Amino acid sequence: MAKAKIHQQASQALLDWYDQHHRDLPWRVSPQALQSGERPNPYHVWLSEIMLQQTTVPTVKSYFAAFTTRWQTVYDLASASRDDVMAAWAGLGYYARARNLHRAAEIIVQDHGGDFPDTEAELLTLPGIGAYTAAAIAAIAFGRRAVVVDGNIERVTARWENVTKPLPQAKPDLYQVMDALTPDQRAGDFAQAMMDLGAMICTPSRRSGDGLSLPNCGICPLRSTCATRGEAAAALPRKAPKTKRPDRHGVALIITDQAGHVALERRGDHGMLGGLDVFPGSGWADGSKDVAAYPIDANSPAGAMLAGHDLMLGGQRLTLNQQAEHIFSHFRVLLTIEKIQLDGVRPPLPKGWRWESIETLPNLALPTVMVKVARLGGLLA
Repeated sequence: MAKAKIHQQASQALLDWYDQHHRDLPWRVSPQALQSGERPNPYHVWLSEIMLQQTTVPTVKSYFAAFTTRWQTVYDLASASRDDVMAAWAGLGYYARARNLHRAAEIIVQDHGGDFPDTEAELLTLPGIGAYTAAAIAAIAFGRRAVVVDGNIERVTARWENVTKPLPQAKPDLYQVMDALTPDQRAGDFAQAMMDLGAMICTPSRRSGDGLSLPNCGICPLRSTCATRGEAAAALPRKAPKTKRPDRHGVALIITDQAGHVALERRGDHGMLGGLDVFPGSGWADGSKDVAAYPIDANSPAGAMLAGHDLMLGGQRLTLNQQAEHIFSHFRVLLTIEKIQLDGVRPPLPKGWRWESIETLPNLALPTVMVKVARLGGLLA
């Protein structure tokens, strides 16, 4: 059978399966509703795709519901304060997504009259939208033929075509496979069908005490055209060996007064934890576990505060026995926590710092690592 015919057969089989077995997700329009004339809400498609970057569907569902209840349209989101958006995002991680989400909403309203761009090229001009997200929005929200490749789709295409080259080197090959499979019509449904297939049937392989988990090839709609089965499929996609995640160490300061306030620092927009509220402290140094190896820079705002501790701050200073530990995508950080309880008049704070009531901490855009610091420091339950 000619390769083009195989591609067509596989695509149609997958769409037929999707019509019957698609996941019911709050940001989706079912294939039956699409056929009846209902159109996807571009705002919902865009919001869900941004949230789903690096985050699982079960987690995103509750955040999506909260966002669309509070900000029902892109106009509402654009007019919201960025602090409110960041606070609502707290817990999802990768906070640059929230900053870019808010800025993109402003641009869509200001420069596009509230109408979402409907081509990949135009979508790519918006903050926070890369090649995958632009293709997904163009296909799902606007019905354009676009080649959509996420992690689930990479796994399905690697197994279907038996691509043995390891990731990430195999990405161009897998894109070509998906390009050949993507039909001219119903490209959005097809992309979502591939995602659902990867989530429900062509699942990741994992080793456990019971052995290697296998994809459920027996009920796969692509089984008649797939190049692999069982353990052969489970071995794909291959991945380059992972490098060991390094440790970084630092100090977080919890400075409180007798009236129930704590000193917080608002990070600049760029860099790690950009735009978020954090407990001030040191940088995060690689290597040594010795606190002396990652001191708070004497020339930094935190260093100036500590240098004047005896003369200006007074009160008690205590280093906690427990460290706050958090794993980021490429490293683990361990933060030594120092608590300073002021016993006199609060000193003026450096630029970018503020005194915040401890009671308001649950409502702030604290990143997860700082939530851990707050809990170990007794500020949060």
